[in-house]
Amino acid sequence: MTRATRLKIGEVRQQTGVAVGALRYYESLELIHSDRGDNGYRYYPQETVQQVQFIKKAQTLGFSLEEIREILNIHQQGDIPCERVQSMLQGKIEQLDHQIQQIMSFKSELEHYRDRWATNQPRPQPGDICPLISTVSL
Repeated sequence: MTRATRLKIGEVRQQTGVAVGALRYYESLELIHSDRGDNGYRYYPQETVQQVQFIKKAQTLGFSLEEIREILNIHQQGDIPCERVQSMLQGKIEQLDHQIQQIMSFKSELEHYRDRWATNQPRPQPGDICPLISTVSL
């Protein structure tokens, strides 16, 4: 890397808006890479800015840092990872559909208790904290 194409960590932070601690963390996960200068400073290639922006955009889509590393590895091997990204995204959609079904079922259960309790208030028994909750089966 020539000096003209190298960025210090503060310059990467300034160009991406990502905190220095997060950049170090990304590097520890091998999402980005630097070389150490004789002075001990980290020097990043110019494309690190684009990589960090990619990481942030992928995170907004719900990709984990491990998934992002997989995508970046495919790219670094010279392949275009778009097919893998689409597959991962489909998996996320299916997972969300499942979570939505679970949430809707739970909401229905809560509504059932609400409606039942509105018409049938149990009498407190000795030691009860809330007789309503005591009627809930585990």
